[in-house]
Amino acid sequence: MLVQQISVFLENKSGRLAEVTRTLASNNIDICALSIADTTDFGILRLIVNKPQDAEKALSDNGFTVSCTDVIAIAVEDKPGGLAFVLEILQDNAISIEYMYAFVGKTGNEAFVILRVENPEDALRTLTNCDIKIIPSEKIYCNVK
Repeated sequence: MLVQQISVFLENKSGRLAEVTRTLASNNIDICALSIADTTDFGILRLIVNKPQDAEKALSDNGFTVSCTDVIAIAVEDKPGGLAFVLEILQDNAISIEYMYAFVGKTGNEAFVILRVENPEDALRTLTNCDIKIIPSEKIYCNVK
């Protein structure tokens, strides 16, 4: 139940983000979620797309430094405290989060959260045992349609 995330290393210069999105669009790849973290010189663009393997190849073929990483997608109730409840479960089970980002799903009153943790299998087991809704990749990849 892991989701594949595309990570792209970008020089921090004008037009690079547009090049990524043009490359994906020209290969009929839909962006479902994204996050970017930057410094003065470079940034890391993290993407959930509908066709991760195709995206990795297209971006690599166009000269981008790209990798594919397994992440976990969960649904949390889109209300105050929805995310805090899940984070407390992870904290109580000594599961550290490397990074996360969220987006609102189109299936009701839920926010989808992408989590990157050191040991995703342990985190999946813990979250499942606590009745946290794990979103399978096919639902995340198709969420934008």
